[in-house]
Amino acid sequence: MPSYDDAYHQSLHDPESFWGAVAEDVHWYTPWDRVLDDSRAPFYRWFVGGQVNTCYNALDIHVENGRGDQQALIYDSPVTDTIRAYTYRELRDETALFAGVLEGLGIRQGDRVIIYMAMIPETVIAMLACARIGAIHSVVFGGFAANELAIRIDDAQPKLIVSASCGIEGGRIILYKPLLDRAIELAEKKPSSCVIYQRPQAQAAMVNDRDYDWVERMATATPVDCVPVEATDPLYILYTSGTTGVPKGVVRDHGGHLVALKWSMKNIYGVDAGDVYWAASDVGWIVGHSYIVYAPLFKGCTTILYEGKPVGTPDSGAFWRVVSQHRVNVLFTAPTAFRAIKREDPAGENIRKYDMRSFRALFLAGERCDPDTLEWAQNQLRIPVIDHWWQTETGWPIGSNCIGLDMLPIKPGSCARPVPGYDVRVLDDAGHEMESTAIGNIAVKLPLPPGCLPTLWHNEAGYRQTYLDAYPGYYHTADAGYKDEDGYLWIMSRTDDIINVAGHRLSTGGMEEVLASHPDVAECAVVGVADNLKGEIPIGFVVLNAGVARAEDAIIRELIQLMRERIGPVASFKVATVINRLPKTRSGKILRGTIKKMADGEAYRMPATIDDPLILDEITEALKTLGYPVSRLT
Repeated sequence: MPSYDDAYHQSLHDPESFWGAVAEDVHWYTPWDRVLDDSRAPFYRWFVGGQVNTCYNALDIHVENGRGDQQALIYDSPVTDTIRAYTYRELRDETALFAGVLEGLGIRQGDRVIIYMAMIPETVIAMLACARIGAIHSVVFGGFAANELAIRIDDAQPKLIVSASCGIEGGRIILYKPLLDRAIELAEKKPSSCVIYQRPQAQAAMVNDRDYDWVERMATATPVDCVPVEATDPLYILYTSGTTGVPKGVVRDHGGHLVALKWSMKNIYGVDAGDVYWAASDVGWIVGHSYIVYAPLFKGCTTILYEGKPVGTPDSGAFWRVVSQHRVNVLFTAPTAFRAIKREDPAGENIRKYDMRSFRALFLAGERCDPDTLEWAQNQLRIPVIDHWWQTETGWPIGSNCIGLDMLPIKPGSCARPVPGYDVRVLDDAGHEMESTAIGNIAVKLPLPPGCLPTLWHNEAGYRQTYLDAYPGYYHTADAGYKDEDGYLWIMSRTDDIINVAGHRLSTGGMEEVLASHPDVAECAVVGVADNLKGEIPIGFVVLNAGVARAEDAIIRELIQLMRERIGPVASFKVATVINRLPKTRSGKILRGTIKKMADGEAYRMPATIDDPLILDEITEALKTLGYPVSRLT
């Protein structure tokens, strides 16, 4: 295996040779004519002329190669007290049968299927079944508001929607079918049929001549084989969260996606066939697509589908129970999850209740991991804790410690170096490359490696405008940060979260790092709010560790002093408040933009992906105590 330096150098200087060799590790019906087609740059295409099937590479190939009796998928649901495992053979057979259901309802190659489902095995089966016949799936997070689902229906124009009667969030049962019915009512482009999986926790009312029962259709279906598709054909559409403006339909192709994700399992995450890999996320998000469903199955791993929370199902030892019970080798989750665990169990007492000897590495992504949380995890687990960085649009990591190539020194707060294939640069607003340690706009020199979005669904103009126009020749990540003298990337915040205090550009991520270092703070957020004198000033919101009994005023004074010592008076950090919880998306991202609009008195939309809308009422009250206006919800 090449070293990181060798792999990175080759991937940038001879990408066709590098990725062509990597692609030999997957099954092709027809080899490609060209590894990289740049004839329509900046719309690059990978493995043109090649024919492949994603489902075959995820399931069938392992059965044929003697891994049919290995566990492929473990469904672990503490909210329903259910554990169910599927071997590769069983998962293939169920998938082939549901592919037959789809074909029986008129679904053909290129047709779109929306999957509006819970964290249950049937969701995975539906995704793989679409891939099996060349249909394009678009997973929408179960429980999304009806109007948001309607927007996605009108954009994707599915012939069929697969859904479940309900989802379970902690102790709450969320009825999906009324939301689905309302969304179809609102949508201009109606699906011709729906397949509904009736969960025991709720029975959904069915619409005659449109809705079909999952179990009943499976009982009469005929299994179908995999269909060869072009490497450049779309595998799925995944809409961005929609927290800002109209959601964008990120397209993922079959060939590049398969090649990149399979390579990433060994080279980034250090796992092989037979290892147990757990991405504690949701299939509605990109992490769930890439690292619950596709990548682990491509590699022949056992993947965990977890229907629960890091705390509360039943306690802050939930993750350690799963790791111990299923002998997890590598866990991938969001820093938010670890902050929640740390808040409830700061001494790590629950960790020591379980046999953790199988656990080799922890990967964090979704939001920047503050050094304090990373170091806490390192000290408690005594394994490598890797903060890495990527986006829905890229589909797999941009920056990471690639432990399967070389285990580089860990620098808390950094996602280490760019992953092979990504030529990452730091640019100023005029597009000029910046010196090391200077904060600027993070961009990736084109072409992007395989697996990244080739375009947006039926929206090439939007693709250009959103990602390419700001810096010609580059993909604009909309993240801000810097490279240090060792080439390590430091992703500090979204570019929208860089605030300008009296002419000084400051990162809210850097300020949050300071606040998080305080021993009483579990998690925090800093936003820039309008100020007549300085343009913007930062205000802080902090959530305290469980059991902290000290006076809040004293803690706030310490935080202000800490900011003055670490960043200096230039930060003008003088205002902070203690709150019970932060507003977040269901994927764990803090809704800083919404807080900012509320503080500035601007009208704002209820974010479609918000975990609990009631949190915004709590933020409104907190802002009142700080003297900030209350905005009008639109």
